Order: sequence, then C-alpha cells, then structure tokens
Amino acid sequence: MTDSPPKSGPLSGIKIVELAGIGPGPYAGQLLADMGADVIVIDRPGGSIVPKGIDARGKKSIILDLKKPEAVTALLKLVASADVLIEGLRPGVTERMGVGPDVCQAVNPGLIYGRMTGWGQTGPWNQMAGHDINYIGMTGVLNAIGKEGQPPVPSLNMIGDFGGGSMFLVNGILAALVERARTGKGNIVDAAIVDGTNSLMSFVHGMAGLGQWRTQREANLLDGAMPFYRCYLTSDGKFMAVGCIEPQFFAAMMERLPVDEDLYGGQHDRTAWAMQHELLEDVFATKTRDEWEAIFAGTDACVTPVLDYVEAPSHPANAARQAFVQDGRWVHPQVAPRLATQPLATHFDVATKGGDYADILTEAGLGEHEISQLIAAGAVVTN
Repeated sequence: MTDSPPKSGPLSGIKIVELAGIGPGPYAGQLLADMGADVIVIDRPGGSIVPKGIDARGKKSIILDLKKPEAVTALLKLVASADVLIEGLRPGVTERMGVGPDVCQAVNPGLIYGRMTGWGQTGPWNQMAGHDINYIGMTGVLNAIGKEGQPPVPSLNMIGDFGGGSMFLVNGILAALVERARTGKGNIVDAAIVDGTNSLMSFVHGMAGLGQWRTQREANLLDGAMPFYRCYLTSDGKFMAVGCIEPQFFAAMMERLPVDEDLYGGQHDRTAWAMQHELLEDVFATKTRDEWEAIFAGTDACVTPVLDYVEAPSHPANAARQAFVQDGRWVHPQVAPRLATQPLATHFDVATKGGDYADILTEAGLGEHEISQLIAAGAVVTN
C-alpha cells in the first residue's frame, strides 16, 4: 500500500457530514467521496451491525455520543462549515436528537440535508421498519423477477437500496448543489427507496402503456420468457448469458451455434419458444463456459459468460479497464463513472471508526482544550 494522493475530482472542496448507518446512506457517501468530496462519518459508540468496509473508503470517522448535549454542539459546529448532511434514520429521529433540518439550516442556511428512508418522510408507513425486499415488493419490481409459479427472487439489495435509494439520494444532492450555486440556499432531499424504485420502473410502465408488458412473470421481453434473452447452463455447471434481442445480433448468435435454423424457426414465434428453449439448453450443455466464451468472443452475438464476483476482477475485459483495485484485504470496484479530468484510483483509504477525531475537530476550529473537554464529557469517544 502507498500513501494516498491528494483528493481529486469534481467534488473536491465539498464537505459532507454523514450520520453513520448501513446500506444505501453509506454507499451514497462513498460515491460522493469517490468524486472528491470530503466525507466525515459521525459514528456511534459501541459495536456496529456491519463493520466498516468499502463504503468507508475515502472518508474520515469520529465517534460522537449524540445523547450528550456536548456532542450535539460539536456536530452542529461541523455542520456550520459543511455543504451536505446525509442521514438514514427514521423520520423525526434527528429532530428529536436536536440535529434536524431546521436546526442545521439555522446554523448553515446553505446546507443540503439529505434524508435516506425506505418509505419516505411522509405517508402511513413512514415509521415502519423495512428492507430492500419489502420496498421493491411495493413497487412491482420484486413480483417481476424470477420464474413463473415460484416465489420472486430477491435482488441482493441492488435494485431498492442501492438503485432506488443511493443513486437517487446522490442525484438529489448533486441537483441541490447546482441549485445552491444559483440561489445560495440549501435544500432538503427526501430520498425514499420506494420513490426511486418506482422511477426505475418507468420502462416497464412505458412498455405496459404500449400493451407490450404483462404482470405475469416469464411473459415479457426482459424476464427470461424469450429464448434469446436468458441464461443457459454449460457442461461444467456454469452459465452463459444470451441477450441477442436485435435481429442482427440474433443472427450472429445463430451463425455460431450448431443449430438447424429451419428447425429452430422464427426468432419472435411465441408458439415455438418452448421448443427453442429446450433446443438451446441442449446445445449450451455440450460445451464448457470457457469454450462458449471463446466461440463468441469479439462478436456482436451478445453471448457472454456469467462470472461470480471472485472471477470478475481477473477477466481480461475488466482487467484491461482496471475495473478493480486490489488494496490490502479489499477488492475495490473502480471509481465510476470515469471523468476525463479525474485519474483512476490506485489506492483507497478505508476509515477506521473514530480514528480521525482530532483532525476533524481541529479543522472545525476546536482547540486542544475544547477537544479534551469533549473527551472528558464522553461526547467524543476515542479508540
């Protein structure tokens, strides 16, 4: 490992205070830190549900016991010079802690207050617990994933927490930063996972409006119904992903398969799909995944190997783009998206819980005596 280079990126100079949480809030903070923002995580005393990992990269950490008024005062001192605050607690919790948006924006009128919840700040379920599987279940997404006649398949939290949650929180924060540059005023971002996931379903609602989507699973363009858009088992127990929707791509696949095209029939002949599924299953089962990859490499057939997360970093297509960074115990996905003005990362510092309290408080303008008083009062916890 090497020393970290100075922070670079389009958000260099933007200061973000992140109240510690799990899942979509910290990942949003990671994305902003990746783009150069200075992210300070306000950790809680005691053990964490999830230890710090990749979503703590590029951040600093301080442990504040916000049950103590001295800690609240210290947090507001940080907020006074911040651009953004991110919190992922239930609606009303930060208000009861004394660090709600009204208090924080009274201290800093230009502050952008980013709120990450599952059900939103308002509504009949806003105080109810939930997780990704619950949120995407309320949007139509979960019901659409999996095989017909079997239970829907969870999406590894990718769709709700990180797609409908983190990405929309970041989008709202960036929009608010642009607006603030024009008006000088802060904003409150209500990023509800259900709202973001509903937005992600725009394509499906659009297709349904055209009469081209059904609620039934395995009956639509992208849900495995079509033989040319699904995965096939190979002889070594692995899989190939087939996605040749366009006719020219479908033709490129058929050119490389030992299949009688007359026997196969038309690409969009629904009456033949069951037979075509079986035919392609039999064909792909004759070779290993690597053998099929070699056959389709460099073509427009849209037939590619299905990798696991351990295999992905070393695949030539990923390695050539430096898509991952092996850094100590972590395999870091590269910063995304890539900006022409920001070099690729070669090293990431992962914050240690509470390890940066002295730097954080000093940068906020507190002297050694004030920091010592906070520690003595138990407001700041040192490791």
